[in-house]
Amino acid sequence: MEKHIDSNRGGNAGCILHRYNVRRHIFMKNNRKWKTTAFILTCGLTVALEGGAAAQTSAGSGLNAGIFAAMDSYYNTDIVVSATDAVTTMEGQSEDAAATDSAAPADTAATDATICGYTNLGIAQVDSSLNVREQPDTNSDIVGKMQSDAGCEILEDDGEWLKIESGQVTGYVKAEYIITGDAAAAKAQEVMKTIATVTTQTLNVRAEMNTDCTKLALMPEGEELEVLNQYDGWVEVDLDGDVGYASTDYVEISQQLPKAQTMTELKYGQGVSDTRVSLVAYATQFVGNPYVWGGTSLTRGADCSGFVLSVYANYGVYLPHSSRAQAGCGTRINASEAQPGDLFFYGSGKGINHVAIYIGNGQIVHASSPSTGIKISNAFYRSPVCVVRVLGN
Repeated sequence: MEKHIDSNRGGNAGCILHRYNVRRHIFMKNNRKWKTTAFILTCGLTVALEGGAAAQTSAGSGLNAGIFAAMDSYYNTDIVVSATDAVTTMEGQSEDAAATDSAAPADTAATDATICGYTNLGIAQVDSSLNVREQPDTNSDIVGKMQSDAGCEILEDDGEWLKIESGQVTGYVKAEYIITGDAAAAKAQEVMKTIATVTTQTLNVRAEMNTDCTKLALMPEGEELEVLNQYDGWVEVDLDGDVGYASTDYVEISQQLPKAQTMTELKYGQGVSDTRVSLVAYATQFVGNPYVWGGTSLTRGADCSGFVLSVYANYGVYLPHSSRAQAGCGTRINASEAQPGDLFFYGSGKGINHVAIYIGNGQIVHASSPSTGIKISNAFYRSPVCVVRVLGN
């Protein structure tokens, strides 16, 4: 926020007109800057003149009244994820996405405004995903990945690298792939989503807006669901392309941007083959890349079955492009028997409509939805319909 104060003193010693021009850079549609001008008339003040010099009277108090601009802003709960630290992708596969000079940290004395919980917002603009590194060096370890349009708090800026914080990831990204300032605020208004975060131990997601209907899924505390519509006491949420309803008594609603996801080393159980380890390492390198319905590209976008199809094709296993059809391949096993590389299938009363690759440690990697892209989740974020083993040991 920039604040410019001009004080114009009239010739009347008993009445001084102070004119305050207050400019606040508030991001609205079309990136317009709005000016608020307030006039404060202070009467009964005495101007003392000494040696031809005028003593100026401060009228700072009361300036804040009526001159306040705020934006609703929220930040989401953390997501704990893990994946193999075996990523060697580019820093960002993008043209110079209108990257601007990174803004200096916000002056907290001047403004308390935040956007989606960020006071010094940066947004990734890449074709696929952006590597977050432990140190400002392209040879440094990758600690996380940001999908395009993911938000971050900019902590430091040396011109070439930015130190950022996003979700549970803190590290360094190339500055050229992050937009800041006016451009970032405008982009945030365009891409932010309404999210329901589960606040109870287990949330029933139902087929209708009542407690007597079918339960479609059981969601653990901290799970995040994209809100499609809001009703009195209920929210309509996306279930990997399906629709369900959750009581607002057990969720927290907020406006959010996508966040970076962590990349930590997986721990495999005994007897896991090198092929399975390799497949998981291969699949998780695409975390953060986009979801595209009907797509099969691991970099430009895939849907859930297209993602599985393309990952398995790299290992000589060819699957149909349908989660329901893929569930008919291989051998069904118990979830307790699952090994990295096995397939978890999810669905509702309409049947199977989602598939994911188990990566061990109770987690899956999957092309989740257009708003989250390829991500890592708890394997039991929904109750699996079945688990299938396609890959031999």
